[in-house]
Amino acid sequence: MGRTWILDTETKGTGAHMVPLERATKRSPAMEPVFVPRKPARPQEPQAPAPRTPRKFRIIDVMTRQTLADGSTAREAVDVLGGVRSIVDVEVYAWDEQRARWRLLTISEQRAMWEFARS
Repeated sequence: MGRTWILDTETKGTGAHMVPLERATKRSPAMEPVFVPRKPARPQEPQAPAPRTPRKFRIIDVMTRQTLADGSTAREAVDVLGGVRSIVDVEVYAWDEQRARWRLLTISEQRAMWEFARS
């Protein structure tokens, strides 16, 4: 009686080849992967955000480079801007805590403060 042949595809990239049926059935079944569950992580308590410090502002006159306000609160900065003729006459800086340096406010931010001082 003739042999029954099958196409064996369990090769490692070399291509499939023909093997007798008896030889293919004698192999042990493929091992199933073992999954080890992770240890459950204990839930982390959400940290309360740090209280936000009041912003500090620095206002400098463009023409004289004189400091009109340094380290002032928003209310004090708005009061100083109330005495300014035009917003382009001053530069307004805000203290950036993360970078530890003064950041020049954008024109729209400066204009918003100036309009608040005018109202």
